[in-house]
Order: sequence, then C-alpha cells, then structure tokens
Amino acid sequence: MRICYVADGASIHTQRWVNYFARKGHVVHLICWKLMAGYEGNVTIHLLTRLAPKIWAVSQYLSFLFWLIQVRKLVSEIKPDVVDGHFTSVYGFLAACSGFHPLVVTAWGSDMLVQPRQNPLSKFTTKYASRRADVIVCLFPVDVAKEQITKLGVDLSKIRTVLLGVDTADFSPSHRDEKIRESLGIERSQPLVISTRALAPIYDVETVVRAIPLVLAEIPQAEFVIAGTGKEEGYLKDLARVQGVSSSTRFLGWIPRTELPKYLSSADIYVSSSLSDGTSNSLLEAMACEAAPVVTDIPANRPWIDEGKNGFLFPARDYQTLASKIIYLLNNEELRESFGRTSREIVQKKAEQQTEMEKIDSIYTELIKGG
Repeated sequence: MRICYVADGASIHTQRWVNYFARKGHVVHLICWKLMAGYEGNVTIHLLTRLAPKIWAVSQYLSFLFWLIQVRKLVSEIKPDVVDGHFTSVYGFLAACSGFHPLVVTAWGSDMLVQPRQNPLSKFTTKYASRRADVIVCLFPVDVAKEQITKLGVDLSKIRTVLLGVDTADFSPSHRDEKIRESLGIERSQPLVISTRALAPIYDVETVVRAIPLVLAEIPQAEFVIAGTGKEEGYLKDLARVQGVSSSTRFLGWIPRTELPKYLSSADIYVSSSLSDGTSNSLLEAMACEAAPVVTDIPANRPWIDEGKNGFLFPARDYQTLASKIIYLLNNEELRESFGRTSREIVQKKAEQQTEMEKIDSIYTELIKGG
C-alpha cells in the first residue's frame, strides 16, 4: 500500500501508527508542520511551511490557509492509495480539502467531543471532514458519545472503532526497575503514585496536586510523580510549593516512551484527573504495567474501570474523593495488587496494539479494493 498521513508529526501516537505501517513494508508518507525524532528511515516526511507575520493570530490563520494549498499539491504528487487525516478538526480537515479518495479521517477524542462545542470554527472543520470521509476511525467507544457525534451530523455508518492499543510486551510489570526509585530518592518501601498526563487544562492535573496534602496527612511517606509538560507546569509547581508538598512531589517533565514502562511498573497507583478523553492510552499503558488505576468518572473511562473490581473512579475536580481513594488503596496492598493484575488482563484482552493495527490495515485494504 501507498499510505499518506496528514497528522501531528510531534505526537508519539502518530509516530507509533506511522512506524507500524512502515515496518510492514508499506510506502508511507507523512505530511505535518512539526516533527519529533524517531520515525523509521523509510518514512517520507513532508514538512508544511509556516508563515510568520509579526502577529501570532494572523500567522496561524495565514499558515492554515497556505497549508490547504500545500496539502492538496503534496497529495497530488504522492499519488497514494489512501489518505488518513488524524485529528478531525485540524489535520482531518486539511486531508479532506485535498479532494482525495479514499479518505479516512481519524478522530482522537477531543477533536470530535470537545472542540466543536467550544469553537464554531472547529465545529465547521470537523463536520466538513466527517462529511467528506469515506471512513471515520474513532479512537474511543462511540456509544459513550453517540449523542455528541449525532449532533455534528456525522453518518454513524461510516464509523469504525479502533484503539491505539498497547504493546503489552513493552508495557509490562516485568520492567519494574528499582534504579528508577533510587534515581528519584524514593525508598523501596515508600508508596509511589504517578500521573502521566500533559500539564494542560483539559487534564486538570491541579486536582491531583490538591489531593496530595490530604494523602500525606494520612500516609506521610507517600511520594508523587507528575510526568508531563504543558503550559500549566509553572502554576502546578507553585501550587505544590504553596501547599508545602514540593518535597514529596517530583515534576519529571516528559519521559521518553522507551523509559515510561519502567516508571509505570515501579508505581503503586496511577491517577488521572482528566475532564474529558477519548480512550486514554495513558490509562491503558498504566493498566498494562499493573499500576492500580484511580481515574475520573467520565464516559471514556467507564468501559475500562469496573469500580471496586480493577480500579476506582472519582467525580471530576473532586480532590477530596481522589485523596480518599488513594489513601484506601495505599492501606490495602492486596486489593491494590489485585486491581493491577485484573487491569493488565483487560488490556491484553481488549486493547492489544497488534490486534488494533490489524483492524486499520483491513480498513485501508477494503477501501482500496472499493469494498
């Protein structure tokens, strides 16, 4: 197959997806405006040109208009068998404007579930991309958001649900590494709680930080790791300092994917206070590493967390309840370990990466054959 992706080249999820098909021997092109290291050598990268007027908003607007022309031209030159635009409201729209078919647009979550409600332009671009697509791949269970999707006028018959998936050989409790704890100055006996969400408003890591003093009041030896970057980093560090918990809270920034399993498998509890999600791969990765999950009670998490069976749910922004759930688990080692084992079994059964990517392969093949 000759596959052309229009996507965020700086996303690890894009890289995993693109590299999978490149390793299978397909001819893969990626059109993007920013990039991260780590793509397979046989992936052809096409960087979009960003215009730079002095006013930032004008730069964004003019660049996007220019990208419409660039993407159309590039797709015409690449002559792919299929085009896949990831993140419906931005790259999916650019892919749709290329006029190429067969066209797949891949919805990650917030691009279809959050942005269209907040921004009229995002609503327009999402609706346009969805109408032009031959297939819409949703990286989240559609049944938890069918009402929102229907309001956008999306043809439900076009939708295929596929997950990003987790390689459970890479993300495994077998990667537990005591050297990680040593490097952080954390004793083997000290309980460790980890968050791996970006430090952006939608992930509400503030709720995690506000829960920390309550946990420490009951379990003073507990330690917290906040792994991620984002515009709220300074604010969250200040909040930890004001609350007097800086010595028990480590902000590690972005952890390379190759190192992430070591941190997750070395933690006792995984927390996420996200306000909205598609299917959270961060959660699935933690589950695969047998870190007991405590996450927000939002539609995206309910298919994965059976309350009291493999994890705990708590109301969004409710840091008191989050703290109480963490405390309960830290005081109940047997239950915590049971949550971890059951969570890994769920991921192995329902979200193995190889299985999910094979579904995408089948979708592309069917479209190319005209099925």
